[in-house]
Amino acid sequence: MASFFDQVYLVVQQIPPGKVASYGQVAAILGSPRAARTVGWALASLRESNEADVPWQRVINSQGRVSIRNLRHAMAEQQALLEAEGVEFDARGYVDWRRFGWDGLSSVELEALLEQIADS
Repeated sequence: MASFFDQVYLVVQQIPPGKVASYGQVAAILGSPRAARTVGWALASLRESNEADVPWQRVINSQGRVSIRNLRHAMAEQQALLEAEGVEFDARGYVDWRRFGWDGLSSVELEALLEQIADS
């Protein structure tokens, strides 16, 4: 079975450009709704060599704001990456969840993805 961090990366890879998810949403998809901070730790510990494969910038806080605490990346960088994908922020730095929120994965879709990891 894949580690929780690897499962986080797999789910985050499914978030399409122009959409965002919250840390808690990713945790809930993985069946651990109280593990939002662990999702944040997983993304913060992403190796520089893997950052191109995992769109970490698409995960924001539940209020709809960038709240990154990472030494390699600034909040402005995350917002700029999202804006380049078409995500819009209001004057206060909030994203409209209705427009840009990701619908997530069904349990069937998640199970299929986790099977892919197990088979590899």
